Amino acid sequence: MKKYLNLSIAFLCILNIDLAAMPKQDNISKLLFEKYEQYKEPSITHRRFKHKDIVPLIQKLTFEKRVVGQSFEGRDIYHITLGTGKIKILLWSQMHGDETTATMALFDIFRFFQAKNDGFDDFRKKILEKCTLHFVPMLNPDGAERHQRRTATEIDMNRDALRLQTPEGIILKQLQNTLQPEFAFNLHDQSTRTSAGNSAKQATVSFLATAYNYNRDWNTVRKKSMQVICSMNDVLQQFIAGHVAKYSDEHEPRAFGDNIQQWGSSLILIESGGYKDDIEKQFIRKLNFASILTAFQAISDKSYKKYKLKHYNALPTNDQSLFSLLVRNAQFIENGKMVIKDIGIGLNERNNAEATQFTLDSRVEDLGDLSIFWGLTELDAQGMVMRFPKDNLDKFSKFNLSERQKQIDMLRRGDEATFILERDGVVQYVVIDGKIIKK
Repeated sequence: MKKYLNLSIAFLCILNIDLAAMPKQDNISKLLFEKYEQYKEPSITHRRFKHKDIVPLIQKLTFEKRVVGQSFEGRDIYHITLGTGKIKILLWSQMHGDETTATMALFDIFRFFQAKNDGFDDFRKKILEKCTLHFVPMLNPDGAERHQRRTATEIDMNRDALRLQTPEGIILKQLQNTLQPEFAFNLHDQSTRTSAGNSAKQATVSFLATAYNYNRDWNTVRKKSMQVICSMNDVLQQFIAGHVAKYSDEHEPRAFGDNIQQWGSSLILIESGGYKDDIEKQFIRKLNFASILTAFQAISDKSYKKYKLKHYNALPTNDQSLFSLLVRNAQFIENGKMVIKDIGIGLNERNNAEATQFTLDSRVEDLGDLSIFWGLTELDAQGMVMRFPKDNLDKFSKFNLSERQKQIDMLRRGDEATFILERDGVVQYVVIDGKIIKK
């Protein structure tokens, strides 16, 4: 046995393969995470970028690139190719125009593949020899222009896989038909208030191995989706333990993800959610960068094959257990009686006219016993009474009440989340448009 072991080592030496220089996936992911800033595309710093912002970046790329068609409003859609390997991988981002996190990460990945002499040359070489990578960044440029989910024709492209009424959807279908990729990555964003199971943790990244039929059967194609997802989960748990989830896998017959799985490409759906204080999703962009690159590694060396369905099923399922602000145990005086209610408040982004910036609009979404929910921000109002100020309104900046609220001291679902909390007649907190201001 010793003789054969020595021969094997000698053979590796002849091939000039340095075993110590081939780090495992977890080591690679940590290195990618640590060195990320040197690959980050510096011209993209916020989520509301436009088609005109990425075109010059694409044109400067040294990789093969071509225009594969135009959007409904005539914006060019690009197909970028790198690698020469037999394993074909297709990735597309922003089929929903306001879901931009992965697009940012793709441009970071392009910069990574253009780099050299940085300690990752062997890593890149192996991937590009084993795989051919096909990218379509910003599949819905018209939606991106408005920072909206749907296309210019108000169609949800991810529900257009059958009718193909969007030119952008037709482009994706043609690429899938032509390339017949073994793997496909469908890159999205989800609500920042999605939770990882019934918990207080945001689902920072969620996955789905889409179901290709109503029975949610597991064939070889779907199984490979699940296995790649598990390899990515292992990477992410190093950085956001407990903040990774999976979508419920009900079959959606109109969706591209479900159909591409049915058409024979193993579909990995990735949803970028929220993370504390990461409003512009720059940290989640970094997570996308590291996890997608290590997914390429797992595919190229087939290390994903070790995962079982039990690993995928162990991921918590996406839930909607989070409010933007949850005020617990507030007292309400109604018809002379005291009632205890929790106040669940949502904050929603509102684009400016050019969809380059946003403001936050608050609404009271629920009232009552909300003990099974959590808040991204929480305030315990035990012993405090919810009121609207009756005078000196000018001292509370932006404190505007509806006519109904001025008449009755009552908070209803759908109201703007603006009120005060008093204890023994003394103001303790002011909540203005969903934001807490300590008195």
